[in-house]
Amino acid sequence: MTLTKLVLMIGAIALGLTLLVGFFYKSHKNWLMTYLQNFCGALFVFSGWVKAIDPLGTAYKMEQYFAEFESTFSETWMSFIAPMFPWLSEYSIGFSVFMIVLEIVLGVMLIIGSRAKLTSWLFLLIVGFFTFLTGFTFLTGYVPGDVNFFEFGKWGKYVETNMKVTDCGCFGDFLKLKPKTSFLKDVFLLVPALYFVFKHKDMHQLFTGKIRTGIVAATTIGVFLYCLSNYSWNLPHTDFRPFNVGKDVRATKMAEEEAAANIKIIGYTLTNKASGEVVSLDYDTFLKEFSKYPKAEWEYEQEQSEPEIEATKISDFDFSDSEGNNMTEEILNEPNYHFMVVCHKLYYDGESVNKVVYPDTLFKVDTVLIEGNPEPQLVRSIDTIEMRERQEVSYSWDASYLEKWPQLNEVLAKAEQKGYRTYALVGGASTAMIDDFRHASQSAYPFYEADDILLKTIVRSNPGLVLWKDGKIIQKWHINKLPAYEKIEASYIK
Repeated sequence: MTLTKLVLMIGAIALGLTLLVGFFYKSHKNWLMTYLQNFCGALFVFSGWVKAIDPLGTAYKMEQYFAEFESTFSETWMSFIAPMFPWLSEYSIGFSVFMIVLEIVLGVMLIIGSRAKLTSWLFLLIVGFFTFLTGFTFLTGYVPGDVNFFEFGKWGKYVETNMKVTDCGCFGDFLKLKPKTSFLKDVFLLVPALYFVFKHKDMHQLFTGKIRTGIVAATTIGVFLYCLSNYSWNLPHTDFRPFNVGKDVRATKMAEEEAAANIKIIGYTLTNKASGEVVSLDYDTFLKEFSKYPKAEWEYEQEQSEPEIEATKISDFDFSDSEGNNMTEEILNEPNYHFMVVCHKLYYDGESVNKVVYPDTLFKVDTVLIEGNPEPQLVRSIDTIEMRERQEVSYSWDASYLEKWPQLNEVLAKAEQKGYRTYALVGGASTAMIDDFRHASQSAYPFYEADDILLKTIVRSNPGLVLWKDGKIIQKWHINKLPAYEKIEASYIK
């Protein structure tokens, strides 16, 4: 699905709705207004629905924005508002559900013409909010890595890799848009948003006032419950992410890495440091004429070919054990069924530093002559034992989080008894923290360390369980919908 196809689809739906309104409701006032109501309403319902399938995805995107806003504002005279963003990040899932429900409800209100003035202003506010987010995302492409966003005089040319948030999440994982495209889309939507505000009296209204209110109320409750079912009670019923059930992760990772290795340099863009003159050369011409452009006077930027296969998060699938040994290939090449616990964050209430006293043995080394051996031999003997102190950090783990692990560990214990490999991937935690949690949760299987964003992508549950075989994902489970081992074996292990 591309944005062009999506717009055409929404446009066709809006046209059909407009014709129905014109045919059945002769009292409608303005064909253009009716079409824009239906188009913007259908667009909001669809974009809200694909996000409602995965509310955690929108929450994670908001966390990214909040982190960038905190970093950006903390370096300016407005630093006093920076502490607000970590607080907002703690409630990102609530904010996500609120925005998703509001978006879908507004779409429905536009289509049926409910509370025209209120709907118009709310639509303008939410489109303005989206325009701010997508505009910030796009404009950070002009901001070098060591420059603050508000240092406008230090902005440079647009570089896509400068962007801290790579996409706005407007359509969740269903459709990824380039930041510039997202920004222009929202700027375009400001036009009907303003039109609605100034001409809201021309809006069509379907049904009676009581029926419209009932539809809005039912939509609000229904969408709210639907959002909860897709993250709090179970996994999203549709998985748009790369680690979906049935995916051959090993083959996909190899293909993406091969495509990345085959990227070729096709040319160079050269910028004169003094005059700002820009010269574009293809690769062969550059090889012949590069001596004319000394690096002391010119900045070089490579132009590369596009990879044959676009990289996904599968390319970042990588993890290691506590000693730094990479375990990725070993796990992907495991031919038998194996169980992976995914945990992107360990929750704790607090931590404390304790002093531990331990004996330290000091050795004395001497050289002695041993009969029959002409060379002196080194002999080590105990000289003394001293008591030393070291500091250890212990954690007070969140009780409600620990309660999720006994059932999980029971499933994995039975899997181990059957000879299947079990392990966990943990993100955002130190080795000492992971070791402490293993003891607290009484988890006997090994824990490996991975990137927390990667783990969020694999499964929308913390913890969650993934069944693998020969590099492929067989099934995934939310912790609240985890079946007994016997049911897993009967249904998925052949």
